[in-house]
Amino acid sequence: MTNYYAGLDIGSTMTKAVIMDDSEIIASFIGSTGAQHRKLANRVMEQTLEKAGISFGDITCVIATGYGRINVPFADKQKTEILCHARGVASLFPTARSIIDIGGQDSKAIKLKNGRVIDFVMNDKCAAGTGRFLEVIADSLGLGVEEMSQMAFNSKTFVKISNICTVFAEQEVSDKLSDGVPVDELVAGIHESMATSVHRIAKRLVLDKDIVITGGGAKNKGLVKMLSQKFDHPVLVPQNPLITGAMGAALYGKDLVAKQDGFFKNRKERKLKNVTFFE
Repeated sequence: MTNYYAGLDIGSTMTKAVIMDDSEIIASFIGSTGAQHRKLANRVMEQTLEKAGISFGDITCVIATGYGRINVPFADKQKTEILCHARGVASLFPTARSIIDIGGQDSKAIKLKNGRVIDFVMNDKCAAGTGRFLEVIADSLGLGVEEMSQMAFNSKTFVKISNICTVFAEQEVSDKLSDGVPVDELVAGIHESMATSVHRIAKRLVLDKDIVITGGGAKNKGLVKMLSQKFDHPVLVPQNPLITGAMGAALYGKDLVAKQDGFFKNRKERKLKNVTFFE
């Protein structure tokens, strides 16, 4: 009998789900996080199950993580996103000593030893060093975030952006445009400013290599380039950096089943719980 393990990572802006068997990921899902987390959890689980070609009754264990983890009514257990990112990254990069996760609303640095979390720090409520920072600046320039990423990656030089506060940085960018500063140099400067903010957070832990970048920020080639320069060596990026937390949650489910095998084998048929929503 094949065991299947599901991990749901409900973040502040993006929701990720992973279904694994005993050896590999068989299906994953990435979508926007809405306001109704409980309804979202059911929908995400159903879509991921459809991709996997199995039913919910086939799932042996479900672990929820992320900002909205307490709102997954069918989860067997909740784990923090710090632990799940560490578990997922350690399975992909056994040599990893550090993780920097750059999400839409926050950034965090995690220090590992033998794949286990020994310390971590998170940014404050400021958007600097998060995906939101780039989105605001991209809108002000009339560019897409992916377009900005490529421009920053290709740029040979950058103009220093002194403000890390999103509001003031946006005004500074507007002023420099009026002064005739080339857009590509400005875009590179924006990415350098964001990399500086992330690096400042990471320095509080004195991160050791290998350093792995996860989250939406890891898909930004310009930002990854700037971070590699800040750390003075190449950082590592998973093939799909958005799902490492959900993957780690699924792996925790696998660990839990191994420890409590009888409990999961004897449980009754599983099904999605009905959830009542307020209008």
